[in-house]
Amino acid sequence: MEELKKQLTIKEKLISTLQDSLKLKDEQIITVKESIRLKDEQIYTLESSLDIKDQKIDALQKTIEIKQQQIEVAQESIIDKNVLLEKDNKIQQLEKKINLLNDELSKVDDEFDKLDSEIEKMKNSTSIDMKILDFSDIDIKKKDIISKMKDILASSAHNVMIIAPSIMDLQDLHLYEVRSSVSLKISCLINPGIEEHAQLLEEFESLDNLSIRLYEGQDRFVILKDGEELLFAVIGNKGKNYLVFHTRDSKHINLFQALVMETWLRSKKI
Repeated sequence: MEELKKQLTIKEKLISTLQDSLKLKDEQIITVKESIRLKDEQIYTLESSLDIKDQKIDALQKTIEIKQQQIEVAQESIIDKNVLLEKDNKIQQLEKKINLLNDELSKVDDEFDKLDSEIEKMKNSTSIDMKILDFSDIDIKKKDIISKMKDILASSAHNVMIIAPSIMDLQDLHLYEVRSSVSLKISCLINPGIEEHAQLLEEFESLDNLSIRLYEGQDRFVILKDGEELLFAVIGNKGKNYLVFHTRDSKHINLFQALVMETWLRSKKI
């Protein structure tokens, strides 16, 4: 009978949590807009580079015109053979310079073509990225994820669940600043044989509103606040290419909250 009550309690909590989960989607739109803004900035940078290249081309063309004028002047000023030879030498030197300038101009043209092609690719990729974001190679810093978790935690009111790869990752969340009325459930890797882990564990266990369990997955950062806001960051193969989403959409939370609860239930009591 007691076991049945516990199961009913867990189910009631899950049902309550799932019922509370009807709020998410704005954050993905923000992420997409940020991606578009970054793409626009990249396009602006490339267009600025093209403007610089155009200026260089104009300068080179003006230099060529000046050199050609100097050649014409030199040809008109030939008086005798000695002068002619001297002028010929100068002409040859100028022609070499012109050839070098032409080579440089050709390189600039090649760069221009490459930049033009890159801009087209950027414009095409922008339209694709507006629909689906590819996180395979996006470099996201762990400190930015923890900073966002800290912001979410600061606005919590009742219940918060946190998952982290290691207890050491919790230091910057300043859990001791959370109001005592907020219940904290935390799953993370804890190795009591490591002095720093043991010290942090002792500090956290002194907080009446905090429960902490051992989770050895070391594969994600998660914070679920009051059943209405979720940040989920999965660590990729490269260590920094996190798959990250932040949402307040209730259907999103409804789907992933069960996964968060499962992690807590599979974590070991210390």
